Amino acid sequence: MWEMGKRVLIIIENLPAPFERRVWQQAKALRDAGYIVSMISPKGKGFTKWHEVIDGIHIYRHPLPVEASDIPAYLFEYPWALAWQFILSVWIYFFGPGFSVIHGCDPPDLVFLVACVFKLVGVKYIFDHRDLSPELYVVKFGKRGFWHRMLLLAERLSYKTADVVIATNESYREIGIKRNKFDPDKIFIVRSGPSAGFGEGVKPKENFYPGRKVVGYVGVIGQQEGLNLLVEAVDHLVNRLGRREAFFIIMGEGPALKNVIAHAREKGLLDEYMKFTGYVPTEELIATLTSCYMCVNPDHVNPFSDRSTMTKVVEYMALGKPIVMFETTEGRFSAQDSALYARPNDPVDMAEKIAYLFDHPEEAMEMGKRGKERFEKYLKWEASVPSLLAAYKRVFEV
Repeated sequence: MWEMGKRVLIIIENLPAPFERRVWQQAKALRDAGYIVSMISPKGKGFTKWHEVIDGIHIYRHPLPVEASDIPAYLFEYPWALAWQFILSVWIYFFGPGFSVIHGCDPPDLVFLVACVFKLVGVKYIFDHRDLSPELYVVKFGKRGFWHRMLLLAERLSYKTADVVIATNESYREIGIKRNKFDPDKIFIVRSGPSAGFGEGVKPKENFYPGRKVVGYVGVIGQQEGLNLLVEAVDHLVNRLGRREAFFIIMGEGPALKNVIAHAREKGLLDEYMKFTGYVPTEELIATLTSCYMCVNPDHVNPFSDRSTMTKVVEYMALGKPIVMFETTEGRFSAQDSALYARPNDPVDMAEKIAYLFDHPEEAMEMGKRGKERFEKYLKWEASVPSLLAAYKRVFEV
């Protein structure tokens, strides 16, 4: 049997390791600090092995039968994933590297059910609060009711089980303190963002849409990401303001992609003013964003997006790109004066802000420089590592 000590099991359910960047960054930082790290994740995104060791980190994967998009599918997916997480945790504890801390990442807020069992034998639990499931439910389904109450309960029980909590920003920390009555001294902010040097060495593309001002977007294309609002903004920019030099490259995929493409086609914008690439490999994505004049974040403003830090905004800043976005609490905290802020969910105002940056290239360049400087000082991943390690130091003191 292994000796108790700096042994960690990280459990994620929504994406495979090492594809899930934030969790993989955490795993490597813990490894570098002397921890023995194991991970449990689903299979997917080309990662299909049940067990492998990457960069000294043990990864155990389980199948997911469906990609849930509605409540019945979630009711099948979550118990399935929990069962596998428990089985693999038992295997790792008794026959693998072992662990004295479980680091559970949402969504969903259910890893506490696995942690509860192991807390009986002295294992500590760190809850990594990365998603506001109750708020997201209201955004996706447009109602509260029974399932919303169940999500609030799962969040509350996750906090009640936790010895220490990791929050992605100050808004999430506030929810931990006010909504879940958790000890403020046991909540540590660990932000999401690319590592230092993100995009360095990648050159802009030659002859990149000459004569056009290219605006870039990267991210998931779902209902809450607001791409239909972006289509309306492009329509106003091109057809009302006459900015025929505009061209928008939309990189990413998701459940709303077909709907957004149809909307752009209906407005007469597809191909001539908007291009949808689908999934793009990281190097190509960075090269494309580097070549863009500016970037945009049209996330629909709601209680979820207002409190969430959008990684794409930090990536734009890392690449030195000026940004136009709808104003949110955490969006403004991240970008500060490297962005122009349109009125919430107002595509006309977004179009006018984009046109302003088209007309003021020197100001746009200065905004991009300020964003890159802020990223390098405060928002790069390395700036969050001390807080992560402080959370682990604290959990062994509890």
